[in-house]
Formats: sequence, C-alpha cells, structure tokens
Amino acid sequence: MTAVAPSVVPALPAALALAPGGASHAELFASAQDCAGAAFALALENQRAALGDERPWLWVQDRAALRQTGRPYRPGLPHALRHRLIHVATTTPEDALFALEEGLRCRDLAFVVGEIAGNPRALSLTAQRRLSLAAEKHGAVLWLVRVGAQRDLSSARQRWALRPAASLPPRWNRQAPGTAAWHAELFRARNHPPGEWILRDDGQALVAQPAQQSTHPVDLAGAAGDRPLAAG
Repeated sequence: MTAVAPSVVPALPAALALAPGGASHAELFASAQDCAGAAFALALENQRAALGDERPWLWVQDRAALRQTGRPYRPGLPHALRHRLIHVATTTPEDALFALEEGLRCRDLAFVVGEIAGNPRALSLTAQRRLSLAAEKHGAVLWLVRVGAQRDLSSARQRWALRPAASLPPRWNRQAPGTAAWHAELFRARNHPPGEWILRDDGQALVAQPAQQSTHPVDLAGAAGDRPLAAG
C-alpha cells in the first residue's frame, strides 16, 4: 500500500490579515471590465469571518460604479455573507463617501465595502484621510474598490492592484467553470513589503502563492527559444 503525503496549503501572506494594528482601510484598484476588486474583498472577509458573527455588512456604490459593475447579485455572494448584506446606491461620489463614513462609525457592521468609479474630485486626499481616521477610531474595516481608476494620492494603509487569474481545472468536470482566482499586487502598504501573489478560492479556504512561483500552465510563459521567430 502506497502512502500518500498530505498536501501542504500555502499560508496566506501576512499582508492579507487585517488584524488589530494592521490595515483598517485598504484600496483595491480593479478594471471596470470585471468585479475582481469586490470579489477579492468578499473572499477575504468570508475567510476571516468569526464563527457566529451575524452582524450585517455595508456595500456602497456610486452611480458610475453601479452602471459599470452592476448591482450585487445576492445568490452569487459567499453563503455566510449573502443574507447580511445592506446595499446602498448613491447618485454622486460625495453621497457615497458620506454613506461610507457613516457606516464606519456604526459598530453593528462587520465591515464596509465601497465602490467608486474613476478619480472623482470628491475623493481627495482629505476625504481619504477622513475615511482612514473613522476606520481606525471605530475599529472598522473598509475595502474601497477603485473601479477603472488611476493610482493617486491616498491615506489607505494598503493599496492593491487586482486582476483575474486563470482558474485551476475542476477536478470532476473539466468543462465546468473553475473557482475564482486573482493576481494580487500589493504595491504600497504600511509595515509590509510590496509583493505579488496568485490567490485562489477553492470553496473552503483561500490559497496564496507568490506570483513568480505559480505552477499553473496558463500563469507561466514558456521560455523563449534560441531560434529566429520566423523559423519553421
């Protein structure tokens, strides 16, 4: 009988742990063509959710973000989070910032997600600082998704750039969609060096590995040969 070695699940990088003293305000830059930012935040919150925590959580979208990424689809949310969602759609970025700050002040919320499209003038460095101070003062966690935005000045404790990554083939049905995966780049953070990871959600836990060590065939480019490109 052949012994089977237990599989080793890579630990999540310390940057992803929003522990006390860590990031309370994280910025997630993602394309308007996908929902990588919000999905990333919800996967992490689903992973770190405390057993028995039934507090609601807040998702705020301004009108431009709502038009580009759509309303939350409740049946598609993580099972532990879908029945606790409070969704707020606002007309302007100013209204979205007001709703986010009020949400951070409410201790009855588990966490807050905000989606703001582009680089509106209302989302200034001063407005960012107000959000950071509110999150820190009230012990709240804010995931601010910047939909189709350029990187600008910010007081966020962590700043991520996210894009979808190739899913691993399903075990039983190779034609079925794979589970969610992200290429996550931490390009600025306090108390943590920058880095890049491939993060996968296998339905039970999040698995992370350095992006340069990915073993998925789609994640890696083949080595260039020593012959001309025109060679047959």
